[in-house]
Order: sequence, then C-alpha cells, then structure tokens
Amino acid sequence: MKLTKKSHACVRLEKDGRTLVLDPGMFTEEDAVLGADALLVTHEHPDHFDEGRLRAALDARPDTELWTLRSVAERLAAAYPGRVHTVGDGDTFTAAGFDVEVHGELHAVIHPDIPRITNVGFLVDGAVFHPGDALTVPGRPVDTLLLPVMAPWNKISEVIDYVREVKPRRAYDIHDALLTDLARPIYDRQIGALAGTDHQRLASGASVGL
Repeated sequence: MKLTKKSHACVRLEKDGRTLVLDPGMFTEEDAVLGADALLVTHEHPDHFDEGRLRAALDARPDTELWTLRSVAERLAAAYPGRVHTVGDGDTFTAAGFDVEVHGELHAVIHPDIPRITNVGFLVDGAVFHPGDALTVPGRPVDTLLLPVMAPWNKISEVIDYVREVKPRRAYDIHDALLTDLARPIYDRQIGALAGTDHQRLASGASVGL
C-alpha cells in the first residue's frame, strides 16, 4: 500500500492500481480527490468535508463511491443514488479493494458548551487508522496511526497518551494545518521522545510505502 499525505487531515491510499481518499476538506489541495475510486469522510466539519470537492469527484467518475456517516451522506445521497453509503461504529465494508472497519461515534469535546457531533474513524486493511476528530482506540492492533496532532479540541499530552494507548508501530501526523512551522520541532521532539513509537511527519505530497 502507498500512502500519500495531503494538506491537513487528508490522505490518499493506493493499492493494486486503485485509490482511496480520506477526508478531503477545505484546507486540502483541490487535486486531492482526482482519480479517486472511493472516498471516506469521518465527519461534517469543513476541514474534513468539502462538499464541492466531493461532488466534483463523484461527477468526474460515475463509478466513484463515498462512505461516510449520516450527517454527510444526507447532503449527497439524493444526487448520487446507490453511490453514497451511510456507515457507523462496528460496520465493515470493502471500498475500491480496501477492507474497511468503522470505529467510534462522537467528535472529541471542543468545549462543554458546544454540542458534540458524530464522528467515525476508519481502519483500512487492518493496518492504517484514521480517527477523524477523536482519540478513538480501535481495540485491535494498528500498524500505522494517522495522528491528529493539533486541533482546538486536543493538547499535546492527550496526543502522546493516545499514541501510547493505541500502540501503533508508527504514527504519521495529520490534522496539522494549524500547527506553525515554529511549533513543529517542539511537537516532533516531545511526541517522538514520549509516545513510545516511531513518530514521523510527512510534507504535503510526500508518499511512503506501507
């Protein structure tokens, strides 16, 4: 499997000539969804869900399909009958040749006064876990954790403890558009020293083989 990091929370996974794209949002490059065979969206916040980009991807290829939670699916299903699938915690499915498990139900708490929305995480091929905006522990071994490193709803101690609890073989940063270049070395050093796993950061557009 090939993983390509795109800006913020979006990644592209490629295997056997097919492409799966997760969470192309408003901070992500417009070409992130090009050529996607399947799309996964963890929740409705615009930094993860850009409706215009998803519609463009679905319009460009009539065989492209989307798997997401109800709040997103309801906005697209009528226009793309049979191609938008609603999923929730505990569901399993196959998308573009990738086996996917769904874990989690709620977005992390931003503030007690802000109502929590739904959020799901996706475990792809039993190896790569994208939690969306939550610190969901999938309850099974994870080889590669896509780590939401900086958000209005987390702090670095929580990020470190999350990696320790999941115990992945390696962790790559996502959800990093709000992290300034000045702060990145601090996050790299502290997570790398304390999280107990191989912690790495990929520039947007960079790829690795898994």
